[in-house]
Amino acid sequence: MAAEFSRPGSLYGAVDLGARKQALDAQARREAAGPSGAASSAAVIEVTSATFNADVVERSLSVPVIVEATMRRAEQVQQFSGVMDKLAAEAAGAWLLARVDVEAEPQLAQALRMRAVPTVYLAFQGQLMPLFEGPLPEAQLRQALSQVFEQLGVEAGAPADADAADEPPVDPELLAAEQAVEKGDLDAAAAAYQRLLARSPSDEGAKIGLAGVGLLRRTQDLDEADVLRRAVDASDDIDLQLQAADLEMVSGRVDEAYDRLIGLVRRTRGGDRDRVRVHLLGLFDALPADDPSVVRSRRALANALF
Repeated sequence: MAAEFSRPGSLYGAVDLGARKQALDAQARREAAGPSGAASSAAVIEVTSATFNADVVERSLSVPVIVEATMRRAEQVQQFSGVMDKLAAEAAGAWLLARVDVEAEPQLAQALRMRAVPTVYLAFQGQLMPLFEGPLPEAQLRQALSQVFEQLGVEAGAPADADAADEPPVDPELLAAEQAVEKGDLDAAAAAYQRLLARSPSDEGAKIGLAGVGLLRRTQDLDEADVLRRAVDASDDIDLQLQAADLEMVSGRVDEAYDRLIGLVRRTRGGDRDRVRVHLLGLFDALPADDPSVVRSRRALANALF
């Protein structure tokens, strides 16, 4: 399958809520502690599950990080990894390369929801978004990274070759939505996604992005620890359970959020049940339709209803 340049505007992209929350928490801890210990200037970082937050999420608050999830022993990706090393060195610290050996870190591979080796991601200001799957030729790789860093206002390194293959342009509405989320302007982000959906109702990226913005809106003023604590002793309080599920989604605990609401569907009837069902369908929209958690939970919801 030919690699394609991914668009922004999804829970894995512009609205990667779990990574965003972790990054904001990390930034708050760093600000409270003061400027002790600058990040390493090394261009290539070897990442494990234990170091991912510190080496990728936290570093991305100050410098873009390209994450290469690969399998070291696979011959077809070794040349690609060499090109990535070269481009990272050319960047001279303008961006960093973080490499994950998914064979050694299967849990991290699962968390990244990989479908191919290698898969390349961008971490920027605490958010993680997929860029492309599969090894690209050097010319096409240069162009793909140049396009990303041009959008971020970062010099990516040496210019792309003249004969590099053309990449499809990023939809301006998706780009506008991503930039609005970066600025914290959720109203503008929602409006951009809605304009795109009005033009292209089946656009999954816009649906996911709009659902993610809704999650941010609903949870931005909630105290996560307080809501989850109270939800333990109020299993039939619908408002509280919906808030708890939203917070679990934002924190990346997707299966917990889905299971919470499926259980609530089983315990409710009539209008209450329908309200929970509709809310759960909205949380399904926050991930791709073929996401394993969505597929599993849709089956579980059908069983709970019928």
